[in-house]
Amino acid sequence: MSGARGAALDVTALDVDLDRAPVVRDVSCSVAPGGWLALIGPNGAGKSTLLRAVAGLVRRRGGTVLVDGGDLGRLRPRERARLIGYVPQTPVLPPDLTVREYVLLGRTPHLGYLANPGERDRSAVERTLDALDLARFADRRLSALSGGERQRATVARALAQEPRLLLLDEPTSALDLGHQQHVLDLVEGLRADHGLTVVTTLHDLTTAGQYADRLVLLDKGRVEAAGAPGEVITQELVARVYGARVAVTRGPDGRPVVTPLHGG
Repeated sequence: MSGARGAALDVTALDVDLDRAPVVRDVSCSVAPGGWLALIGPNGAGKSTLLRAVAGLVRRRGGTVLVDGGDLGRLRPRERARLIGYVPQTPVLPPDLTVREYVLLGRTPHLGYLANPGERDRSAVERTLDALDLARFADRRLSALSGGERQRATVARALAQEPRLLLLDEPTSALDLGHQQHVLDLVEGLRADHGLTVVTTLHDLTTAGQYADRLVLLDKGRVEAAGAPGEVITQELVARVYGARVAVTRGPDGRPVVTPLHGG
């Protein structure tokens, strides 16, 4: 799967240790420009660590990460921030900032040193607030938001960067069903209309299969399976990797739908 010609992201033989313990081992994967890759797998499989390594936030023990053909390790932090938007699973938010001020921080990589945000920056922020149903909270402090509202604010900040590669670590974990669909549909629209490349970690297998073009199933830090959703989300693989009893059927669009089965 690695080495794809013209890949927006190409990861080859990636190894990551945390506290001297192996977490990711010999992982290779790629996603084409404008594609959507979802990392799936049980808790502790290495999904979030892999995403953080792609973002340049953890040190690699081995392997390479190429973004638009360039070695991520050779980019300065400011250059990396113009290319990659990253939304962690549990972000730390400055409680006294308003939503608008926080989302405006996403424009920082595009500003010159000591430069103030301009009209283009403020317009990008307002568009993003509207798109994520946050305009009505724009002047509210982050500390006053619900968990789901804070999660949408972190996605908004990343989108305000106008990145070419968007990395989302469990972007819907704190959202109700309606806002889950809203956020993922927005990301899908940006991908389709503007060529945004997306890599997400997702716990929900049906959601991953509905939105992603390709899946990488991780288990114990290694790639267990990779390919189109219908190739990776199978009853046999889910049983082996997750130890779960499920039925896998096909939805109206032919994509896999996973239903847990009662043990009785």
